[in-house]
Amino acid sequence: MPRLFKKFFLITWLTLAGSVVIIILTLDFFETLPSASKLEGQKREIVLKLTENLLVEDGEAAALRFVRTSDDAVPVGLTVSRIADPGACTGSGTAETRTVQRDGICYRISAPRQYTVIPDTLGRFVPGFGILISSAISAAALALYLIRPVVHLRDGLSALAQGRFDVRIGHKMAGRKDEVSALAHDFDSSAARLQDLQDTQLRLFHDVSHELRSPLSRLQAVGGVLRQSPAKLDVMLDRMDREVERLDALVGEVLTLARLTAGSRLPLKTQTLDVIDLLNEILADAAFEAQARNVSITATVDDSFLAEVEGELIYRALENVIRNAVKYTAEHSQITVQCETTGDLLKVCVADQGPGVGRDELERIFQPFSRGNDAAPRGGYGLGLAIARQAIERHGGCVYASPPDAGGLAVILEIPRQPSLYNSANDRA
Repeated sequence: MPRLFKKFFLITWLTLAGSVVIIILTLDFFETLPSASKLEGQKREIVLKLTENLLVEDGEAAALRFVRTSDDAVPVGLTVSRIADPGACTGSGTAETRTVQRDGICYRISAPRQYTVIPDTLGRFVPGFGILISSAISAAALALYLIRPVVHLRDGLSALAQGRFDVRIGHKMAGRKDEVSALAHDFDSSAARLQDLQDTQLRLFHDVSHELRSPLSRLQAVGGVLRQSPAKLDVMLDRMDREVERLDALVGEVLTLARLTAGSRLPLKTQTLDVIDLLNEILADAAFEAQARNVSITATVDDSFLAEVEGELIYRALENVIRNAVKYTAEHSQITVQCETTGDLLKVCVADQGPGVGRDELERIFQPFSRGNDAAPRGGYGLGLAIARQAIERHGGCVYASPPDAGGLAVILEIPRQPSLYNSANDRA
């Protein structure tokens, strides 16, 4: 960064100094700015000429009065004296003296230098030296002002390269309201996003490890029981089958979520499907399963909603939300499914009568392996709503939850007819 500072400094310094020097040389060429010695000489010439005229026309007394008045107003060392030798009046005088003859008397008018004036040759260097100093200070201040945010950005990017996503530089741009400040705030947003992704990844690794450890521990326990009691082989094999099925289901859910996350920038493999038909198929299967808990499903759906979607993803999203409602709703309760079509958008609301979640948990339940604090374990892994959100958002829609007035939880899915009609759920929010 010192090299960049030197470049900014030299370019700015030379530009400022060169511009001022050119202006001064131009004015000096046209004699617009006279030197100090020239001004002093012109002033002395005027005073001597006035005194000479007064002495010739009005006499010695008038000239002496002018001398006294001049000393009182602007002392210039003006004097008028008689010369004993009349032959001295034949001279032409100098730049500081005049000789005048009146009534046969010879007078000398003198106005000597009262202060030292810098020679013209040296005087030309004094403003140039001042220009160099002042332009150097200005160039250094301007270069620092331009380079400092670049230094902060470099430090921030270096921290990101080292995996430190908690670095923020927006507060270091206090007082700036320009594009550089906006760039710093964009950097902070990117760093915060990377930190969230890192935290999500670490949490996902932790949760997957935890969820895998439980069935594996039970499988190890089954192996230990079989070694001690071989007669329990059939019972233990059934237990092993259940644990293997749980492992297979968990791995399948994790792979589905991983594919959705990794393929978020890949194009969808869409086809024209009736989303209402998919929904009715899922509702029929869910109603059969809900009978075991004496739960009824009331559906108010439209006739059809043709959309360009990837059928498997939309099916998984709808199925996960509805099965989640069946799983967590109270026994002998009711699940309500309502559809509403607004232009090119299908809005599906699935409301249950379960324990619900707090308002501060409405976003957390869409994170992998997350459940509401009051939700009783029902054998799931907390991946269903996360997969549903990923699938719908890939189509440009959104999924969110809200607590109904009657209690429980309502999950709303908004599915566009064509993914290109909506950029993302965040844009629409």
